[in-house]
Amino acid sequence: MKLYLFDDSVADTWHPFSLTRPCSELLFGTSLLRERLERFAGRPTTSVLSRPWLEAFQESDAPKVIGRGPLSAEEERLVISSRFVPSAEARFEGRGNKPVLLTTDDEVVGCYLPAGTAGPEQSWLETPDEGVARGEWGRRSVDGGYVDTAWRFVAENPGRLAADLAREAASRGGVEELPEGTWKLGSHALILDSDVLVEPGVVFDTRDGPVRLAERVEVRAGCRLEGPLYVGPSTILLGGAIGTSSIGPVCRLRGEIEESVVLGFTNKAHDGFLGHSYLGRWVNLGAMTTNSDLKNTYGPVRIGGPDGPIDTGLRKLGCLVGDHVKTAIGTLVNTGTVVGAGSNLFGGPLPPTWVPPFSWGSEPGGPVYDRERFLALAQRVLERRDVEFNEGTSEWLASCWDAADRGDAV
Repeated sequence: MKLYLFDDSVADTWHPFSLTRPCSELLFGTSLLRERLERFAGRPTTSVLSRPWLEAFQESDAPKVIGRGPLSAEEERLVISSRFVPSAEARFEGRGNKPVLLTTDDEVVGCYLPAGTAGPEQSWLETPDEGVARGEWGRRSVDGGYVDTAWRFVAENPGRLAADLAREAASRGGVEELPEGTWKLGSHALILDSDVLVEPGVVFDTRDGPVRLAERVEVRAGCRLEGPLYVGPSTILLGGAIGTSSIGPVCRLRGEIEESVVLGFTNKAHDGFLGHSYLGRWVNLGAMTTNSDLKNTYGPVRIGGPDGPIDTGLRKLGCLVGDHVKTAIGTLVNTGTVVGAGSNLFGGPLPPTWVPPFSWGSEPGGPVYDRERFLALAQRVLERRDVEFNEGTSEWLASCWDAADRGDAV
């Protein structure tokens, strides 16, 4: 059986992340959405069906992206929406001789197709519904939920993170002896993977949840780490209060970080506040870059969008920052700001709450970041972290720039 994930028309609107990556490659709790679905299916992903320009997508360990269209009827297929988040215990059961429609809370999340059954068609992949199922189709309810907007990742990540870490602590336990010269508050677990380095002077606050440091994480003196917290492989925490966050691999972070998700390969190496926010990959926040996550009126946050602000109903929401964004020293980011992928923010007043992808500067309606200059910078950035920038990487990022230039991604 082959596992296929697909981005539907709702996932297409997950600005600013949907421009540069399939949505299954977003971090939620301690795992990517794809990794959760692979555990549910009991097998690796064969391909992801997504936006046409992402067929050039290239990232380590990520599956190939193909266009949304009918899959070969000669193979047995499990086709699942990348927006579906199965419960930790849920596992797919239902292989057989007839197709099965998968639902959760009366919403269609995918289908099982035995060899010899055609489909699904592009229109269904964009808007999955029960119309594809005929009388001979079975129906199966699966335990889990849907993510409907990009900002729900910020709002729901603390609960998802706490549940993930509680399961890990129950199965693995925590350390029995603290690293020398460190302190621990609370009774939840401290989980340290292999080759973790923690300097003296670090405080682990586990009163509200476990703290897990993945392999090769370094924590410098002067850090206060507050659970629930997950820190991905080869990340360096340089100082400050960091808590209730999911942090991906190979980051360099300092300052106050609260209830945020950092996808990976991102630098925030200086002081400044980051709260209730989601950062993509290869982001660099200049010294003292700070975001607001609460309005002065304490009212619900309206988040920026290409068609105008959208009411989120959330009291706290910071910023959503796309892949390969850079900010200058002292950049201030307002509540509910969306910064499009590839943007370089500098100069002028606060950026608008909707920054189009590949913006050059903070001024509204400013110029577009030159395509070749953007690619040259991306190459320098990747190579500084010993990540190969090859022809495939260049093609992927160039195709994203072209899609934004054509207006396909908005």
